[in-house]
Amino acid sequence: MRIDVLTIFPGMFDGVLGASILKRAIAAKRLTVRVHDLRRWSPDRKHRKVDDRPYGGGPGMVMRPEPFFAAVAALKTKAARGATPRVVLLTPQGTRLSQPVVRRLARAKHLILLCGHYEGVDERVREGLADEELSIGDYVLTGGELPAMVLLDAVARFVPGVLGHPESAHDESFSDSLLEYPQYTRPRVFRRKAVPDVLLSGDAKAIAAWRQSAAETRTRERRPDLLRAS
Repeated sequence: MRIDVLTIFPGMFDGVLGASILKRAIAAKRLTVRVHDLRRWSPDRKHRKVDDRPYGGGPGMVMRPEPFFAAVAALKTKAARGATPRVVLLTPQGTRLSQPVVRRLARAKHLILLCGHYEGVDERVREGLADEELSIGDYVLTGGELPAMVLLDAVARFVPGVLGHPESAHDESFSDSLLEYPQYTRPRVFRRKAVPDVLLSGDAKAIAAWRQSAAETRTRERRPDLLRAS
């Protein structure tokens, strides 16, 4: 899978791509991630500006459409044969990112992530370039870089070979509209709290039943909206 990121702050991605699972996935060539400075495609060759004042007045600056369109056109020429890149704009106005959305995007061969900034991006980017718009929550961030990192991490978990165990990405919170069941490890007793006996029984069916029941109980207590949605 290939993921291209367009941003005016490419250095923000160094940490998240240089550590943990994403670093290993890239090193093992399970995942190809390229972070591009959007200013390379600025029509202003001298100052490399990518923003301008909003028509109609108002505070702040708006990102111009030309750099996004030029950059995406250039990246699409580098797409692998048979791979149609899917262009995703990270914006608070987008569809809420969820596990089903992550699963769907993970099946794509090539994603291009657009990171807005300032007061947002020119509407023509939404209308004529983005295949979809995604949000990571009902709040406003300084730009689309942090949401892009969240999306990168979430999608990478479903790319074959990225996680050590093939079932790890499927046996966790939100995978079946449930929060994950409680997890325990050694020591068996800690501060007078013991691991449930069923987890020590070796009975696979009993353990599975306990985990299902615990997941349903936890979801009912903490996120009943997930049960209603399912």
